[in-house]
Amino acid sequence: MQTIRLRHRLLTLATLAALSGAAFAQAPAPTVGKDAMKEPQVRALLAEKGYTNIDDLDFEDGMWETDATSANGDRVDVRINPATGAVMAEKLVSNLSENDVKAKLAAAGYSKIHDVDFDDGVWKAEAERADGNDVEIHLAANTGEIIHVEND
Repeated sequence: MQTIRLRHRLLTLATLAALSGAAFAQAPAPTVGKDAMKEPQVRALLAEKGYTNIDDLDFEDGMWETDATSANGDRVDVRINPATGAVMAEKLVSNLSENDVKAKLAAAGYSKIHDVDFDDGVWKAEAERADGNDVEIHLAANTGEIIHVEND
């Protein structure tokens, strides 16, 4: 009788675990659609925000990247989210911690999260997607919003 109850409990737990997987389904990675900012729009946005001497404006890792002079005269590396227009400068200070970033990624369905680093105004981390693929993820400095995901 004990063995039957134990088997029943294990079967119930296994069923619940399988069903709960859908609840932790990974959020889809943001994509850059046809409404994303183009180079002239990015240059205009940076000028509006006080940046000058905008050099080497390139689209890399799902974001616009450039070297520019900030309004206070410092040369900085800048990244621009092409979907939202959010400007992130390398000297930006994040109000998130490494643990905050790990929690946001875990909540989005990622596992084995490691190599979490704040660099050039963007959080970067490596993790495993639900399908088992290793990815590098870029997140916004203060919101933890996933900006870009690429296969590692």
